[in-house]
Amino acid sequence: MSKRTKLEFPGTDGLQVAGLLETPDSNPHSFALFAHCFTCSKDVVSASRIARALVARGYAVLRFDFTGLGSSDGDFANSNFSSNINDLISAADYLRQNYRAPSLLIGHSLGGAAVLAAAHGIEEVKGVVTIGAPADPQHVLKQFDCHIDEIKKKGVAEVQLAGRPFTIKKQFLDDLADHYQSEKIARLKKALLVFHSPVDETVSINEAEKIYRMAKHPKSFISLDDADHLLTKARDAEYVATTIAAWASRYIAEPENVEQSTGAVASGDVTVAEKNKKFTRTVMTDNHLWLADEPVAAGGADLGPDPYEHLLAALGTCTSMTIRMYANYKKLPLDDVTVTLSHDRQHITDCEGCDKNPQKIEVINRAVTLSGDLTEENRQRLLEIADRCPVHQTLHGDLRIETQLA
Repeated sequence: MSKRTKLEFPGTDGLQVAGLLETPDSNPHSFALFAHCFTCSKDVVSASRIARALVARGYAVLRFDFTGLGSSDGDFANSNFSSNINDLISAADYLRQNYRAPSLLIGHSLGGAAVLAAAHGIEEVKGVVTIGAPADPQHVLKQFDCHIDEIKKKGVAEVQLAGRPFTIKKQFLDDLADHYQSEKIARLKKALLVFHSPVDETVSINEAEKIYRMAKHPKSFISLDDADHLLTKARDAEYVATTIAAWASRYIAEPENVEQSTGAVASGDVTVAEKNKKFTRTVMTDNHLWLADEPVAAGGADLGPDPYEHLLAALGTCTSMTIRMYANYKKLPLDDVTVTLSHDRQHITDCEGCDKNPQKIEVINRAVTLSGDLTEENRQRLLEIADRCPVHQTLHGDLRIETQLA
């Protein structure tokens, strides 16, 4: 089961943008941003299905409503292509500050044109995906071309888009004219994947050809055969997500290579740094990096194990390693060892005065499963060895924790 978190962040002109972050049960290996099509919202069926399928493959996906659409603040009439780009960059900033910066941008229709432009402002992005996107954002004018003269003359007009009325101002037209998309595509310097259907009646497949020709390698094109522009068939959205995941694996490292500089940590030390102003933390050693967090119910984002899970993991891994080392040294037929741990607080029943002042004691329950052609004597000896693991002895020893300002 994936986790869905509603969130808000400041977008264009400081207006609040409404988003939905979907994450897998385990720590996501990469973050992706999804930009929806013109006048749609983050909840359009294609965006929802593609996001869900990517989450099932280990991605965290943030989709949001552009300013003036869906649940986001602002007036659509005052938005434009530039505000879409700014919203994407703001969304990336939010992820960078609170989770991890996105390494993948995905845009559908005009959202595809927006991610091609926004990619230049998001350094961590390694791959860009467009779905049914126009090569030039001015292509969107075809959806209300019969009103363009009125908009230019009066400065504003109400147009019907997808059966709904929208107010379009002249500033929208002027903004589109200021964007030189061909230059941005030619200077993308990111891996590019272009999806398009040859029967797309909203955006001609000729637009995909233009994007592909302007872009430099690495670039790929995939035909969506008989899919419609909005990918209303579930199988089409699933195909897109599956293909994105396979394609991106060539360009996006697992885990994210944005934060792999851990050289400042001395060998044997552990450094814990804030990932956000909530509970997500980056844990670093000299050669490794991972996340710690609290569950959603405790106010966290559940992007990594909580502190007590780390404690149990330390004891469990040390126990397992110690047993294996002893079994190998003694040449015992141990095929596999599994250690399962839990933490609990239990009432003390055999202490003086407990009947008047109930006390509790911290208890770690450790279950060791040994597989192999072992005698009962072998099993008992390995169980004794479990108590000799260094972490076990540290926890049971005269442990002091000394804290000082660095």
